[in-house]
Amino acid sequence: MSQPRNVRGQVVPDAPRAGEARSVPDATVARLATYLGVLTLLAERAITTVSSEELATGAGVNSAMLRKDLSYLGSYGIRGVGYDVGILTRQISRTLGLTVHRSVALVGVGNLGQALAGYAGFASRGFRIAALLDAAPELVGTTVQGFTVRDVAELDRVVAEEGITIAVLAVPGKVAQEVCDRLVAAGVTSILNFAPVVVSVPEHVDVRKVDLAAELQILSFHENRKAAAALTKAANS
Repeated sequence: MSQPRNVRGQVVPDAPRAGEARSVPDATVARLATYLGVLTLLAERAITTVSSEELATGAGVNSAMLRKDLSYLGSYGIRGVGYDVGILTRQISRTLGLTVHRSVALVGVGNLGQALAGYAGFASRGFRIAALLDAAPELVGTTVQGFTVRDVAELDRVVAEEGITIAVLAVPGKVAQEVCDRLVAAGVTSILNFAPVVVSVPEHVDVRKVDLAAELQILSFHENRKAAAALTKAANS
């Protein structure tokens, strides 16, 4: 099999194998996902090369951090040319495990769950919503975004049938831990938690928490600070 080459025809090191990927720091992993989003947009515009400065600006980081992050992949770019968009996309995708399409269960089909079910970004990034589940009798059996909502009582069977290891948790906080425990017992090892509480999981399970209200509160703090600065500036002028 031929090896990938950059724009100058030089052989480019492939991304780390599964065992090597564990050495990539968590903070770098989070930024790699951002870089991949920028690279995807560049590819859609038929842009084949990108400088470290351009990629860093698009990702909202400085170029030194970008180069350090990409060094974990063995990718260093070419002075005066930059990075090959296609090759770098493949390297990051492999490091993030996106070369394998992953089936996802979405538990909780309220307003947020229905919005998440319709998010096209999952499929474009290699994730397939394999099942929607809920406990509400009025929702079970209905169709949401082309999916028939399954009873959460069928969780074990659904996870086994669909080969699901990742779940999105969009349930009320009061039942989040209970549902989380059931997901873990069924074999789910990664959970994206939208519930407004922290859930406890065994060491082998990874959880990422998304708290939309907390993010808005942080933005409110910054708005407060800007308003205070504006008042101070006005008083001193």
